[in-house]
Amino acid sequence: MGSRQGWASGGVAIGFLSVVLLVQPVHTSRDIHAEYIKYASGADSITAYIAYPERRESGPGLLVIHEIFGLSDFVRDAAERLAREGFVVLAPDLLSRFGGTPASPDSARRLIASLKREVITQDLDAGFAYLKGLKAVQDTHIGVIGFCWGGGEAFPYAVHNRGLAAFVVCYGPTPKASEIDYMKVPGFGVYADKDIRVNQGLSDFSGALTQYHVEFKFKIYPGVGHGFLRTREDPKIADQAWGDVIRFLRGRLGGGPKTGK
Repeated sequence: MGSRQGWASGGVAIGFLSVVLLVQPVHTSRDIHAEYIKYASGADSITAYIAYPERRESGPGLLVIHEIFGLSDFVRDAAERLAREGFVVLAPDLLSRFGGTPASPDSARRLIASLKREVITQDLDAGFAYLKGLKAVQDTHIGVIGFCWGGGEAFPYAVHNRGLAAFVVCYGPTPKASEIDYMKVPGFGVYADKDIRVNQGLSDFSGALTQYHVEFKFKIYPGVGHGFLRTREDPKIADQAWGDVIRFLRGRLGGGPKTGK
């Protein structure tokens, strides 16, 4: 993973024009529609996977920050799962500037390590602006969720973007205690009790949350390790965690009726 730079705070500029290129739909069913799109980020074009619930009313939006493997099958599946719960979900490929997520996980890791904080923020801001501009999205009900590497990135992005209504961290590295005072967006964290590397920061993190009165709750799920939502090493625990995430997001963002899928 690359070195972490300082976190920026403040509002998000969304005055730029997002140019969208629609591609052939890749998934259509009774309850969701998913496809690849492209949106503008500065002078560059970012590929993203978007999933819509099939409904007449506008609803909440979610920005997904992918894992260290890039825009993987798991991330696309997660986007579709969240869309079935009533969210319009946009998962940008943050490796688009390198030609997109490579087939090799090791190559994806190396490219992720080369990403710069300001470029990540720019591309997420552009994705947020794209979601906010969709008629299908209630523009004051947008959240962000990150997995693994993306979970760690969800923390600084929630500090940076005060326009978010909620954020979710799935087994992402915790921020430094001194940076927690800047967290103003309510959040929820998913952690695994066998994830020693990530969990070693949870004690100091928990104390800082209390010290700075930050609205962030987290759960440590038993008997599972890092990435358990992807690996589903214990399907019952994975489904429990998904249920907790959905309840938190629906409580903060709203959403459609639970499908049970």
